[in-house]
Amino acid sequence: MKIQELAKKMGLSVHTIRFYEKEGLFDSRHVQREKNNYRHYSDEAVERLQMIKKFQGLGCSLAELKEIFQDKDTNTKTNQQVIDWIEQKKKEIEQKKAEYDQILETLDWMIEYRKVLMHDPQKAETMLIARKAISPH
Repeated sequence: MKIQELAKKMGLSVHTIRFYEKEGLFDSRHVQREKNNYRHYSDEAVERLQMIKKFQGLGCSLAELKEIFQDKDTNTKTNQQVIDWIEQKKKEIEQKKAEYDQILETLDWMIEYRKVLMHDPQKAETMLIARKAISPH
């Protein structure tokens, strides 16, 4: 398939796909040049882009993606190295989750405070004082 078709299918820009190719995330299994020098992308390119999107969703950097794909393509890492990487990525995600949980807790408090403020400003003031006592920042 041509790059425009691939971009549309994957919900990416042509520029993004070219960038991934330039960065070495594709090889001859994924893209080939035709006689007219147009790129032709295989079904494996679709699978590779799906993997890229999944790993980016995990917060992987471009350098990590290159490493992941290099190992997938050459199988150079030991199982223990792969397990260590997965465990590290899991810790990072758990830390982000904890941060998001704190943000959600704060937003819930802000909603409750504003609702109370509309009907009972005195109670809202008490809530605010109590909140400041718990977290003086």
